[in-house]
Amino acid sequence: MLKEYRSIKEVVGPLMLVEGVEGVKYNELVQIEQANGEIRQGKVLEINRDKALVQLFETSQGLKIDTAKARFLGHGIELSVSIDMLGRVFDGMGRPKDGGAPIIAEKRVDINGEPINPAARDYPDEFIQTGVSAIDGLNTLVRGQKLPVFSASGLPHANLAAQIARQAKVLGGDSKFAVVFAAIGITYEEADFFISDFRRTGAIERTVLFMNLANDPAVERIATPRMALTAAEYLAYEHNMHVLVIMTDITNYAEALREVSAARKEVPGRRGYPGYLYTDLASLYERAGKIRGKEGSITQIPILTMPEDDKTHPIPDLTGYITEGQIILSRDLYKRGYNPPIDVLPSLSRLKDKGIGKGKTREDHADTMNQLFAAYARGKEAKELSAILGEAALSEVDKKFAAFAEEFEKRYISQGYENNRSIEDTLALGWDLLSILPRNELKRIKDVYLDKYYKSKED
Repeated sequence: MLKEYRSIKEVVGPLMLVEGVEGVKYNELVQIEQANGEIRQGKVLEINRDKALVQLFETSQGLKIDTAKARFLGHGIELSVSIDMLGRVFDGMGRPKDGGAPIIAEKRVDINGEPINPAARDYPDEFIQTGVSAIDGLNTLVRGQKLPVFSASGLPHANLAAQIARQAKVLGGDSKFAVVFAAIGITYEEADFFISDFRRTGAIERTVLFMNLANDPAVERIATPRMALTAAEYLAYEHNMHVLVIMTDITNYAEALREVSAARKEVPGRRGYPGYLYTDLASLYERAGKIRGKEGSITQIPILTMPEDDKTHPIPDLTGYITEGQIILSRDLYKRGYNPPIDVLPSLSRLKDKGIGKGKTREDHADTMNQLFAAYARGKEAKELSAILGEAALSEVDKKFAAFAEEFEKRYISQGYENNRSIEDTLALGWDLLSILPRNELKRIKDVYLDKYYKSKED
């Protein structure tokens, strides 16, 4: 029997105080029914003895507390899950948004999930091909990894997210691959871009989309990534699928968290964000991984825009602590027309060594990756030196490295958003670029691989 209370005492903004409650739990769902039958929803944010603080999902405008009654439902926010979710678009609370019929649920699952036992985790070591050379060749994504994209305002992270969602796959075998895409606090225009892009390319058939728009309530924004991860866990661990979860934009999520924290009058931490921001982000990111004995897995690509392009801002800073690397987008490359503008030198995938090599990509991958990094770094230095002192200050070898850096940016990094390169294409392009340099400068590649793959442009 659901408990009903007519003891709503106060409403301030999105918050409502109910007194005289018994047995109410944190995060429990609440229905507020008005005298005219209108129902609004909320969830319990805080309990103090017999008082419950409720966060409303909708606006409190027009709510008459003297005649309204609060009904506590006895459970938290749940998502109806079914294999039929694939190919569908939902709002931030898991309700169909594509005009289709409601999902016939196989079951309802609490969106906060179950923590993975650390002893049951399997080590990520399988290559995921995104079709993007700057990721596959140099900052490889591994199945079960969490690899964030650090972007900035105005950079085309939405295009990169759509490209990865379209192109990503696990090589070898006939493994089932799915994408769960969570759009958090985006504009209607961006939402339309993602939906139409997935439909145009047919990628929507293997994708579940959750769309939370900028004008939706903050509390819904906090639920959206958890909805997506709950759907991913269901597909991964009950239907043995390899699931890639793309979440954009985590900055909007953190802003909503700050808004709710301020409404609760909590003591703020760095830059006004709640002191538990690290813990909260970890509760999302740590839902990625592989479990021993289970075929399915969850790989995460959270995307966040760094406020003021600042890597030390709390959101990218704390994300970097929790995740296994980062892909950084460059404003300089974008201004020069290179897309996707991935800045490969500060980017890092800490698990890349586990997902490449013989039997996974190719035996020469690790050596060519290290050589491309080193050659590009030296080429950029040579270009900077040339800009200050003039080209005459460069040695013949330095000129070749500068030419290599120029070609590397034009051909390797800048591949466009429709070009899906296989790992073989990426490795072949890497060797073609390295052939600009003399063989004796390729000191990070074993002779056996140089004999097999190197063809000098001077021959």
